[in-house]
Amino acid sequence: MTSERILDIADSPAGLRIRHEQLVLKTQDREASIPLAELAVLVVSHPQVTYTQPVLAGLVEHGAALIVCDRRHMPAGMLLPVEGHHLQAERFDTQAHASLPTRKRLWQQIVRAKIKAQARLLDRINGKDFGLSGLVRRVRSGDPQNVEATAARRYWTALFGKGFRRNRDAEDHNRNLNYGYAVLRAAVARGICAAGLHPSLGLHHHNRYDAFCLASDLAEPFRPVVDGAVHEWVSRRGTKAAFDKSAKEHLLNALTARYNLRGEWRTLFDIVARTAVTLAHVFEGNRKALELPEI
Repeated sequence: MTSERILDIADSPAGLRIRHEQLVLKTQDREASIPLAELAVLVVSHPQVTYTQPVLAGLVEHGAALIVCDRRHMPAGMLLPVEGHHLQAERFDTQAHASLPTRKRLWQQIVRAKIKAQARLLDRINGKDFGLSGLVRRVRSGDPQNVEATAARRYWTALFGKGFRRNRDAEDHNRNLNYGYAVLRAAVARGICAAGLHPSLGLHHHNRYDAFCLASDLAEPFRPVVDGAVHEWVSRRGTKAAFDKSAKEHLLNALTARYNLRGEWRTLFDIVARTAVTLAHVFEGNRKALELPEI
């Protein structure tokens, strides 16, 4: 069974420990346990959470990602498994030596898939895609004309209105986007590690302060899953709604939902993991393109 549960500890002080391959969560009111094999991402938001060394070891041994949050309850750091695949050293080597044309071709595919996903979301919400579908064919290898940015300008305005700006520090529904993207990125990084690849060696992103550049790359086509959930929340609660437990649960429900992939209902974690495996196969020369589903 694919691990797919996301646990966010945000509401009260808690202590975490391991017992019989289970993560035990103890608060003042109750004690609960979750099999480590079922846990995909653990988000620690409350400032008074303690965990033992076996908790950290148990999480990474079972392939789960740990996200720790800052005083604003926004993700600030991430812990991932070091070993994820029996061919890891070999795949690290092929990844590190991937040619520039290969990386640029893969980035072209990722950007096209992202714009297609954005267009589908806008069409579902507004009945039209504001010309995004027409931009897809303009994306060349490596996206030298930065069609991605052109699409983004149309996309954000169409999705949230003319007054919206994508600002990571803004105290509006940008916080919802930040949180959703962070959890998505953790899930992607987890899939990358499971495929025997290194999350720091990106295809396009090369930010010296980003330790998970490849996760940022592969997450791009899946971001509209978060965007759609935030749009639904804002439509229901308004742009000034508090970023609280309910807002987080709404986002996590979208990230743990099942999506139709060629007639099969699969979790987003499963789909992301399959995408990472196909990337490893591209690096090894066994295929030409990623498997990027239309969600």
